[in-house]
This record gives sequence, C-alpha cells and structure tokens, in this order.
Amino acid sequence: MKANSLCGQRNISMLMDLYELTMTNGFFLLGKGKEKSVYDMFYRRNPDNGGFTIFAGLEQVLEFIECFHFTQEDIDYLRGLHLFSEEYLDFLRDFRFTGDIYAFPEGTIAYPDEPLVTVIAPLIESQVIETAMLSQLNHQSLIATKANRIVRAARGKEVADMGARRAHNADAAIYGARAAYIGGVSRTATVIAGEMFDIPVTGTMAHSWIMAFESEYEAFRAYAEIYGSRSIFLVDTYNTLESGVPNAIRVFHEVLQPRGERLHGIRIDSGDIASLSKKARKMLDDAGMTDCLIVASNSLDEGTIGSILSQGGCIDIFGVGERLITAKSDSTFGGVYKLTALERNGQWEPKIKISDNVTKITNPGLKSVYRIYNSEGASVGELITHHSDTMPDLATLDCVSPDKPWQHVNLDGCHLKPLQVKVMEHGKRLYPKTSLSDIRDYVNRQLSTEVRSEEQRFYNPDSHPLLMSRSYYDMKVDLLEKTENMNRRQ
Repeated sequence: MKANSLCGQRNISMLMDLYELTMTNGFFLLGKGKEKSVYDMFYRRNPDNGGFTIFAGLEQVLEFIECFHFTQEDIDYLRGLHLFSEEYLDFLRDFRFTGDIYAFPEGTIAYPDEPLVTVIAPLIESQVIETAMLSQLNHQSLIATKANRIVRAARGKEVADMGARRAHNADAAIYGARAAYIGGVSRTATVIAGEMFDIPVTGTMAHSWIMAFESEYEAFRAYAEIYGSRSIFLVDTYNTLESGVPNAIRVFHEVLQPRGERLHGIRIDSGDIASLSKKARKMLDDAGMTDCLIVASNSLDEGTIGSILSQGGCIDIFGVGERLITAKSDSTFGGVYKLTALERNGQWEPKIKISDNVTKITNPGLKSVYRIYNSEGASVGELITHHSDTMPDLATLDCVSPDKPWQHVNLDGCHLKPLQVKVMEHGKRLYPKTSLSDIRDYVNRQLSTEVRSEEQRFYNPDSHPLLMSRSYYDMKVDLLEKTENMNRRQ
C-alpha cells in the first residue's frame, strides 16, 4: 500500500489565511505569542438538516501538524509581502507545534456545538494551524456524512464511490473517497485512493470502449475474452433493452459459459433506471443469469436511490458520483475554530464570542464533553462540564438544557462516556493509526446500537440534546453579562 502520509511528499504548512500570520506577528511583537490558549473546533448545524454528523479527517490533521514547518522559500515569500518583522520571520524558521490536542476518535457520531477538537498550545501555535485543520475536517466530515445518508437510503444494497472526475480537485477526489468509505460505501473507482488507503476498487467500462468497436456485440465479446467473469457490460450506449441486454446475454452464452465463467454484471447509466432494471432483470433471469448483478449510475443520491427502490427497481450496486463527492445537496460544512480560554496566572480564563445571532455565541472555557446513555445503551444526549479529569457523578450533578434552563433534567439510570481523547502531547502524536475498515466498522456499530432511529430519519429527525452542568451554564451566563457590560462601558 502506498504511504498516505502528507510528510515527505509536499509541504502544505502555508495553507492558511493571511490573518493567521498577521495576528501571530502581532502576538509575537507584543510578547503574547507564548501565552497558553485553548481553541475549540466545532460546528453549528448538521449537513442536510440531518440528525448527526460523522467526524472524519483526524488522521490527516495529525499528519499535517506533526510535519508543520516553514521552508526557506516560505520565509522569503513572507518577507516579500512587507508585513512581518525580521524577528518574527526568524522565529518561524525553527517553528514546530509543541502543544496538546484532544479530539473525538475518528468516525465518532457528532452533534452541533460540542468541541470535536480542542487545541491547548501557545497562542501562535494554536492560530497558525486553523485553516489547514478546518479544511480537512470540514471536507471529510461532510463527505462521510453524505455517503452515510446514501448508504442508508440503499437499504443494504452495495454503494460504490464513482465521483473522482466531478470532484473539485485531486485532493477532493482522494480524501473524498477516503471519507466516503468511512461513511459506508463499499468500494471506490478512484485507483489512487485504493492504493493509498487500501479501499477496495471497482470499475466497469465507459461508452468509449463500446464505440471503439464496429458493434456493441464485438465490444462486449472483446471485453469478455480479456476479463472473463470479472466483466461488467455498460448496456445503455445505444438501446438498453433492444440491444445492450440482448448482446450481454449473447456474449455470456457464446464466450463466458463455454469457458465455465459467468457474467459479473451489467450497468445502466441513463433512462428510467427503475423500469429498465426490472425489465433487464427478467431478461437476465430468463436467460439463466440470475447471478448477474445490475449496477446503476447517473446522478444518484439518497433521494433518487430511495425512489428507485420504492418503485421496485432491481439494483444490486449503486455507483454514486457527483452528488456524493461534492455533497451536492448541502455542499458546505460549517466547522469553525474559536478561542475559548487563555491562561492567566496559572488559571484558565474563559473567553466568549458574542453575536446578535444567538447560534454564533460560543461555549467558553476549557471543557469536558460526555455522551449520555440510557439503561438500554442508547445515546440520549451530550453533556458539557468544566474540564475535569474525573467523571461527574450523575446522582449529584445538576444539569440544565441551555434552550430550556427552567426545566429539571432527570438523568436517573443513565451513564456517561467521555468523548475526547488525548491525540497529541507536546507536539508528539499519541493517537494510533487506525485502518479505514476499523473506522468504518466503528461508525456502523454506533449507528446500529447507540444512535436512536428517530435521529437517523432523513427528514425532520429528532434533535440530540446538548446539556450543561449547572455550574458551567451559570459561568457562561455570567461571562455573557460581564462581557456585554464591559463593552458597553468602553
């Protein structure tokens, strides 16, 4: 398997917004660069207004941070912008990340407004990794979540990623294929992703293969003679039912069957897929080809797949391209990265962002986040508390819903699980490399045993409550009032 590390292949440390450099130059000149800070990465809304998100991309973030450094070419370029002091540029020459990072394990089911990643590091170090981290986590979490919606719509039928040619660039194709596999697709047509991440690869043929021969029959015959039982014929180049399927059957009987081989499948890429697949299935079965698979492609997503199956479409494999790899129905994942605390005299001083838009008010301070499970093992909510190394005692813990602070929250019979693990310490990776198949299995276990079916609905899913300990909630309210009063006086 090809090494998938970002180290040693290219240096993308300059993948950042300019303000990260202008701010950190200012922190450096003002003597604030070494102040310890806490930043949280979180998001505010699930894609497609769904019930949850699949957290993906952590592996690439850790690789990036471990390798983070500035080259001499980078320093020379920054000097040419005439924005930065020579002292700051000298500092960047030997820059390395030395902080600690806590994060959800990759593949964890996640919900809005909880810290998926927490970075504890000097101000400069925390700030300069913002853009690169968000670009990986936002993209892969979005694609993994979209892929899972499509897989669930397929109701147990196989789903393959065939989207590379419609991806926004090479990285989007490669890491989109990785994320799609985490989300549940079984294979990818993107060969480099198969090589890099050990994802099973799949493929059929293009219309150009068929048009390169004098007839469709000759094209199918030539392919079958080369690939035998691995052949999948594209049957809609000319006429699916009058030409494509009959020629596939003919080649099976004349070429494959005499060799003791079977035809693996046919693919339908246009037309009324539900209707065509039902008629094609009958033709194949009548010809003794009950094991021949039918693959469907052409602008599929969870909506079209659900419609095809509800109409009785006889599809074994859905090849999904552009609407998966671009998450077309909701193509932006709104993950953000916000300062939540600064160290003052050995203590963490919470910081909060206030906005006229209530949803943009942040949760301040260094926090612990837990998942709440009922006695049956179902996940029924999340809990944010002040940071602690010990698990809260639910028998004595006073909890509040920020949306309904007047209501009493009863957690009798429930238990907690901490969600964040320490993935990096003093700039050194702690989190083990995990195979994609293990991450994928982890996603499936959560969805089958923990996530309530009401949260897995495509439309109007139940919300997943985010609770706070009373002491944490009171601290947030008090900080809001103090910050507002201070700004008003200024």
